[in-house]
Amino acid sequence: MRLLKRFVQRLLIFGLGIFCIWLIVFVVFETVDRRLPWILAVGATYGIAAYIVLPRAIRIGLKILQSKRVPSYTITGDGLPGDPVNVVLVGTLQQLREAFAALGWSEADRLSLASSWGMVRAFALNAPYATAPFSTLYLFGRGQDIGLQKAIDNSPRKRHHIRFWALSQKRARATWGTADFWLNTERPPDNESVLWIGAGTKDTGLSLTRLSYQITHATDSNTNAERDYIIGELRKNRSIETVKVYKAGENLLSERVNHYITDGEIALAVLAANCD
Repeated sequence: MRLLKRFVQRLLIFGLGIFCIWLIVFVVFETVDRRLPWILAVGATYGIAAYIVLPRAIRIGLKILQSKRVPSYTITGDGLPGDPVNVVLVGTLQQLREAFAALGWSEADRLSLASSWGMVRAFALNAPYATAPFSTLYLFGRGQDIGLQKAIDNSPRKRHHIRFWALSQKRARATWGTADFWLNTERPPDNESVLWIGAGTKDTGLSLTRLSYQITHATDSNTNAERDYIIGELRKNRSIETVKVYKAGENLLSERVNHYITDGEIALAVLAANCD
């Protein structure tokens, strides 16, 4: 029965792929090619395929596969596993902001049309943009609560960055080990000492996402090194207390947006009281 189910799933995924190719080549491209010069038709087809057709096809494919494993990765807007969770800090929002500000990190602007254009312009001209926006990743059913970053060589193309999601310590203790732990859409109050669940990676340039081929930052695949760098900087500045290491939840066995090397370990530390 399991083999039959797997065969049907793969058959449906294969059919979905064939349908997407047909739709992109013989419907989208042929339609725009009749109305626009060839080079513009190719660009328009890419935009429609990468940002409309393929993301929706991916979501349908994931529903067909019905993966139910607890993720140790954040989730993209397309429903794919994104950056791995690798840092947890305990404290208030003010403590979190002050700890990273002391290291020269900046809070990312909220993603909008204006900030997105500013990022495109800064990336193209290699002009500084210390508060460049982040794309939205999801954990606990919501986008990141705060993003923090530090440019490398003052360039918007390379940066250390981390997204954080706040989780009530009380709720974490009450729901740990259950599905409800991952379905926490309510953000705790800013003045509450909470768990700041973080996914830290290092941007290294420009790339395309897997499967949907959207334009994004290229990232260093070694997220263990980035986790150790972030914790090391906080420890050097005495912004955190004792660090403990835990194993993340079971890996979600699926294609990720980027290829990462991770040992599945999460570094947990309490923000120092003098950051309050």
